[in-house]
Amino acid sequence: MRGCVPPDPETDVSTACYAVIYAPRRTRKRFPAACVTPVESEQQAMAQGDAANKRYPARVIGPSKSSEGQYIYYLVQWL
Repeated sequence: MRGCVPPDPETDVSTACYAVIYAPRRTRKRFPAACVTPVESEQQAMAQGDAANKRYPARVIGPSKSSEGQYIYYLVQWL
């Protein structure tokens, strides 16, 4: 994935997971950890999604520390 720090194969610090993301605009490719709620499964992410409140289910990679010192998640795919 272009622009994404690849996960370290020796640790599970940054992993792919399902999540619900608060996103006023769905054009971004990375999100601060405060906007991301990791969940156990795709079904749980779909159930917790709420477009009226701008909370969308997605598959993400993270958390990863950005150059600004914040923890971020990278968008893999909107569900």
